[in-house]
Amino acid sequence: MIDLKALIREVPDFPKPGINFYDITTLLKDANGLQSAIGALADHYRAVPCDVVLGVEARGFIFAPAVAYALGKGFVPVRKPKKLPAQTVRIEYDLEYGTDVLEIHADAIQPGQRVLILDDVLATGGTAAAVARLVEKLGGTVSSLGFLIELDFLAGRKKLEGYDAFALLHY
Repeated sequence: MIDLKALIREVPDFPKPGINFYDITTLLKDANGLQSAIGALADHYRAVPCDVVLGVEARGFIFAPAVAYALGKGFVPVRKPKKLPAQTVRIEYDLEYGTDVLEIHADAIQPGQRVLILDDVLATGGTAAAVARLVEKLGGTVSSLGFLIELDFLAGRKKLEGYDAFALLHY
């Protein structure tokens, strides 16, 4: 596999002073880098039983459908409010300063379905934990949570205790 970290641009002081932002757009525009990242995620999950792959808006939509395709599975989107056209189920969750809301179609996950959740970054873990609860609210089982990047220093994995979680890259 190529050095994916070498393809990720580090932007200091974004979105505010003191924050180091890991910009994946430079990896995404590199054909070999994108193919390698998708391939590595798919390879990791070939042996993990799942029925559908769920992606979290917005950058989870980059990885989840491609991995779903590679695994021969369907894709389920989780979106911000009022973006899905049919009946939805929503979850409100805490952020560092406030709350946020995510929605999924009410019929997207069937009871007993095994769901692989994919997103770009595991930071504080709040979004990933909320999405796992949303899957369980619909009667699904979380097979695993996968990420391109995990920011280890933010300890987001602590919010995912009891779940299998994997990250391709660690900072």
